[in-house]
Amino acid sequence: MNIGVAACGLAMLLFIAFGAVFALLKGRAAMLISGFNTLSAIEREQYDTDAVARDMRNSCFQWAAIMALGCLASYLLSPYLAIAAYVVWLVLFFRDVRSNPSDAFGKYRR
Repeated sequence: MNIGVAACGLAMLLFIAFGAVFALLKGRAAMLISGFNTLSAIEREQYDTDAVARDMRNSCFQWAAIMALGCLASYLLSPYLAIAAYVVWLVLFFRDVRSNPSDAFGKYRR
């Protein structure tokens, strides 16, 4: 086993675990999202927490699939393909990052 398989495999397992938490806890898991947990209780009531948790669950499972492909490609082809998987993950991750909570959660407003 090479380092690429280990790195992608570990990340894949972590993303599956986080996705499972969001799937099981549903709207209550929205408190685990950075930025959402800093909102006041009155502000949090203005958002659809189930939709927030569902989107985070889907993102985690999507990231796990990317890491699974990176793990497989790293095992079968070249350990350097793990780097490509991490680059794709970083692009998808930073595409969704917002500095302002109203920008980050605006589409979930009730």
